[in-house]
Amino acid sequence: ARWMLINWRRLREHGQIVMTQTPESLAVSPGDRVTINCKASSSADGWVAWYQKKTGQAPKRLIYDASSRVSGIPDRFSGSGSGTDFTFTISRVEAEDAGDYYCHQYNSLSLTPFSVLSFFAGRENAKPSVFIFHPSADQLSGGSATLVCLVNGFYPSALTVDWKVDNVDTKPGVLTSTKQQDTSDSTYSLSSTLTLTKDEYNSHNDYSCVVKHETVPSTIVKSFKRSDCSQ
Repeated sequence: ARWMLINWRRLREHGQIVMTQTPESLAVSPGDRVTINCKASSSADGWVAWYQKKTGQAPKRLIYDASSRVSGIPDRFSGSGSGTDFTFTISRVEAEDAGDYYCHQYNSLSLTPFSVLSFFAGRENAKPSVFIFHPSADQLSGGSATLVCLVNGFYPSALTVDWKVDNVDTKPGVLTSTKQQDTSDSTYSLSSTLTLTKDEYNSHNDYSCVVKHETVPSTIVKSFKRSDCSQ
């Protein structure tokens, strides 16, 4: 699934109406319908607006007077409500909708503070690319053997890497790095190493890196035979 993480916080308008947004948290996928509720501590008389705030940009008003859409705003955005209960809806969430969403009772001169609900829009799922590397001759001459499995370009982040030696799962000597996220496309990468002594390495022939990810029906397996490697 393509998830979006939604968090919220409430800000109090000192001596004025308190606007509280719910839900506290919600996970959705692109294309889903999103509904945000905003409750006023006393009647807001319909003077409620909804704003979108993107990083590095000024707040952009989407809805005013509770239900009127600002000219040029896509019709997937809508608002409704009266009295103390108001609702903001995105009929089909798109990736470009990522940002902070504010409900605001504007029967005052101040445009702040807002009640804030933020969400991060996830990207399309991405299948990992997997590469396996056998130990170098120089390393073997030093008495050790490190095998490396590189996994790149996957999304979401949940992924497992296992090693098989002669088709048997092995755990000792395995070290898997922390997942790193690429800021340009939001995909993840990691590396996993299997470290053996030279004698241990030479006592086996088949080495495999097995990757499990939700974009793959079963597993991705990359392997090599020691006997095929020049030493």
